[in-house]
Amino acid sequence: MVKEGEEAPNFELKDNNGGVVKLSDYRGRWIVLYFFPKAFTSGCTIEAREFSRLWDEFEEMSVIVLGISTDPVETQRKFAEKYGVRFKLLSDYDKSVSKAYGVLRATGTAERVTFIINPEGKIVKVIKGVKPNEHPLKALEYLRAVIKGN
Repeated sequence: MVKEGEEAPNFELKDNNGGVVKLSDYRGRWIVLYFFPKAFTSGCTIEAREFSRLWDEFEEMSVIVLGISTDPVETQRKFAEKYGVRFKLLSDYDKSVSKAYGVLRATGTAERVTFIINPEGKIVKVIKGVKPNEHPLKALEYLRAVIKGN
């Protein structure tokens, strides 16, 4: 797994709207990059809804939130529409990004892990082993402390 202090692996993936997202396009911004196992499962739904609920607070700090799973683009689109997801969901259908970040499980899905990336492109925080309903708030609390401390 990619560790704190390391450069965030760059990638190019399609989002839930069919657009292309490159991590490098967000250089200069704080990024919450969270991996989730599978759209439409209870834990992943809770997590996406909670990130969406907190979206305004992330946006006030100019933080980009990106969710990634190995689901196809069409599944990501339907999931985002059904649950009113307010940020981009990315399809890592070929599993290359999950592999690069070291979060691909034997099941072929991504582990629930969040990487917080600073404006210079370094991973400054790895959040894992948390409950879906707590995960987004932990990321937000970390960012509040770091950004307001700068």
